[in-house]
Amino acid sequence: MNLSAIKAYAQQARRDFIAAVKARAAIYRLTTDGAEQTNQRHVIGSRPATRREVEHRDRLARQMRQEGFDYVIEQVAYTWFNRFAALRYMELKGYLDHGYRVLSHPEGLRQPEILDHAADVSLPGLDRDEATQLKLDGARDEELYRLLLLAQCNALHRAMPFLFDSIGGETELLLPDNLLHSDSLIRKLIGGIAEGAWEEIEIVGWLYQFYISERKDQVIGKVVASEDIPAATQLFTPKWIVQYLVQNSLGAQWMATYPDSPLERTMDYYIAPTEQNEDVRARLRAITPASLDPEELTLMDPACGSGHVLVEAYTLFRAIYLERGYRREDVAQLILEKNLFGLDIDQRAAQLAGFAIMMKGREDDRRLFERDVRLRVLASVDSTDVATEEWDRETDGLTDGDMRAFKQLFVHASTYGSLIQVPERFKEMLPALRQSIGGSLVDQAALLARQYDVVVTNPPYMGSRAMNPLLKKFAERMYRDAKRDLFACFIERGYTLAKPNGHSAMVTMQGWMFLSSYEALRVRMLRKKTIRTMAHLGARAFGSISGEVVQTAAFVLINSVHNGYRPVFLRLLDGNESEKRNALTQGLHRYDATVQDAFHTIPGCPIVYWLSDRFCEVFRRGTPLGALVEARKGLDTGNNDRFLRRWHEVDSEKCGFGMKDREIALRSGKKWFPYNKGGAFRKWYGNLEYLINWEHDGRAIRAYGTENGERPRSRVQNTNCYFQEAVTWSEIGSSLAFRFIEQGAIHDSKGPSIFDATSIGRSLLAGYSNTPIVRTMYTSGEVHLALSLWRVGVLVLLP
Repeated sequence: MNLSAIKAYAQQARRDFIAAVKARAAIYRLTTDGAEQTNQRHVIGSRPATRREVEHRDRLARQMRQEGFDYVIEQVAYTWFNRFAALRYMELKGYLDHGYRVLSHPEGLRQPEILDHAADVSLPGLDRDEATQLKLDGARDEELYRLLLLAQCNALHRAMPFLFDSIGGETELLLPDNLLHSDSLIRKLIGGIAEGAWEEIEIVGWLYQFYISERKDQVIGKVVASEDIPAATQLFTPKWIVQYLVQNSLGAQWMATYPDSPLERTMDYYIAPTEQNEDVRARLRAITPASLDPEELTLMDPACGSGHVLVEAYTLFRAIYLERGYRREDVAQLILEKNLFGLDIDQRAAQLAGFAIMMKGREDDRRLFERDVRLRVLASVDSTDVATEEWDRETDGLTDGDMRAFKQLFVHASTYGSLIQVPERFKEMLPALRQSIGGSLVDQAALLARQYDVVVTNPPYMGSRAMNPLLKKFAERMYRDAKRDLFACFIERGYTLAKPNGHSAMVTMQGWMFLSSYEALRVRMLRKKTIRTMAHLGARAFGSISGEVVQTAAFVLINSVHNGYRPVFLRLLDGNESEKRNALTQGLHRYDATVQDAFHTIPGCPIVYWLSDRFCEVFRRGTPLGALVEARKGLDTGNNDRFLRRWHEVDSEKCGFGMKDREIALRSGKKWFPYNKGGAFRKWYGNLEYLINWEHDGRAIRAYGTENGERPRSRVQNTNCYFQEAVTWSEIGSSLAFRFIEQGAIHDSKGPSIFDATSIGRSLLAGYSNTPIVRTMYTSGEVHLALSLWRVGVLVLLP
């Protein structure tokens, strides 16, 4: 699959579809200035219109007033893009009942094949007489093709109502024009993506990511509005990572009950658990069902995007059913209706997710489209969009207050999505609510209220700085330990979506494993859950074409704790995507000796799985350095070019050396004093290259940036440590070495961190800095981890 070609096509297609839909809207006098008003009921502009056209046009006008012209245009353009992509996939797979291609011709002719058979093709709602007349006319192919295309969409409405309108939907008005032209939207789709690329259904996921990628570039780095969250957070998950997650959650659950199952031979990314002690084995046996009914197993993707997780889960469910003796043609509807569940805040993504799993089902059941399959894949619905005329009445014990509270729960559902937790009282009310209200809102509530055997997702990544006030407040209120990023909130939501002893599998940014801001999340996880396996992927796991450089980790949790359990970790930090994938399948860089409980012995509970038992023992019996000394950050000038100089650049008569404290430095009348920055790797002593303007106790630095009454740009902090002896190190580098700083220098804040060396003595520290423990800890390549450990006082001095 040529992803570069798909990316180039999809990015241009977004612009083309938006322009084409705008042009179509202008015909109906729908513009950024609003809808043109007219007193003539069946006239729009200067052209006559049918009653249905006027009604649909008026609905679009109301929607544009409520949601904005550009937003509605973009959503309609996206929907038609999805429909054309779906039709292209189905015509190449031979899934259209009449057997003709709708967008292209099998012999490479420019005219779509269905036009050749316009007089005899059978489609629901198609006026055969009108089609025949247009065909005979010979000069009205555009009109005829539009008629056939809309009839085809209507024919697919029964099987996929989430993607295809029935005839009469308002999106019909905005179907772009000139679809038979040589440079039409359809011709660009046919020419832009080779037929071979449509062999696998995952193409729709790549199209989704690349279609919205330019919008992502526009909003990334800013506070993101609710409607832009999908674009800002979309990241299509490579197939092998999805397979790892699904196979080690759903697959692992099946293998636990049926250890001799042939299913293991089909799962390339399944990680067999390491040998556990007898106590752990006994506890695992106690929670493992004696048998499993495939029809009762459930898997949920709470941020399903275009459905890649659900597609891979379908494949594994199919293998499970076949192992139990089901016929292949019978499993499709069972899987789609009983096993797979998904939710996404982006309606267009949910359309593609539903389409993708329907196509997987169609592989197995050629009559699937006739079976009225009811998918369990939804787009989040705000309760403000739901008609409430009949809500204010009592039904089966429901009060007006119940109705209002239920509605309030989902007012911002398209922003919060699966992070919404349905209170117990509403779970009990769901049957009555379904009878009283019904519709998508109750379906959504039911989806979020239940628990699943397996939860698998690639959740959105968005730090709190990018969250809009509405989302940030919600995260702070509902996910206190995880509020720093949406992915962390989804980790915690997985605990409540999964059944007790079920599995939760995710690929997220790796920061939660180490950073102090996620300490509470780690502590809770390690105390309440069990890490079954983790593939520590680092950077480049998502491939260069995605443009993402996020550092990630894929992991599977058992939704209960088993003290003494030894997880399997795979350290796949090196190499590109292909090299990581190959290392995973070969079981390379495997760490399975560390008991999960050992992480509790290290302050902050970092997931440092590569540490040996001997190293962990050091933490158990040693004294944390933080118990003896306290780390301090130094001075940040705010403008080094302005306030720093090399030693040879200033008059030595203006330099002050050997100052014992700030008071002495002030009285000296000197301007330039030694300034300690991090610099290159160097042990024990050195990197004394800079002088700082600290004249008048730093008057100029303190005032820097305050000229217009703003806050100073500099950070003058921990001034009581200035000019004191200290130990320091460089923050960035491939390894870490401590350096002693003599009395008389001011310390930088960005390069090194410092602590007072006098309380334990320079000779003591220098001696311990060369111990095997310190060398082991700081030559592992995890410099940032080492620094975070150091700053919370983790480095241990042996007694």
